[in-house]
Amino acid sequence: MTDAIRPGIDSAELAQERERWEEICDLIESLSEEQVERPGYFPDGWSVKDMLGHIGTWMAEAGMFLEQIRSGTYRAEEIDVDALNARFLEAMRDMPMAVVRAQASASRARMLRQWASLPERTPEAEQWVRKSGPEHYDEHLPRLREWVAKLEAPA
Repeated sequence: MTDAIRPGIDSAELAQERERWEEICDLIESLSEEQVERPGYFPDGWSVKDMLGHIGTWMAEAGMFLEQIRSGTYRAEEIDVDALNARFLEAMRDMPMAVVRAQASASRARMLRQWASLPERTPEAEQWVRKSGPEHYDEHLPRLREWVAKLEAPA
């Protein structure tokens, strides 16, 4: 376990997370303010800003639940993903992009801090990391790449 940062996260996992997160950020940074807000990232009207708000709120949830797992207060419960996605979209949709970026950045920092501070890897912790970390980014990166290419293509 020499390459481990802490029992909860190893350097390869951290590198994978960072690589994917940086790609998301780079793609978003390549867009104008108008493009970030333009509906169409998802057919149901999501913008890139909505996508970042979505990822950020899931990282916030993961940070909270990983902290509970670490402190022994976590109680597993059934999660209605669609209901949470709708609630998160509603909460973040009217926020300015600067707020959405700040929320996502702070939530990521908390998620990573809590992930790294786990005394052991548990199935519950693994589930939250998958739901909110690199695997979640991977769900959005293909469409983000496609959408950015479309927005940047000459008219």
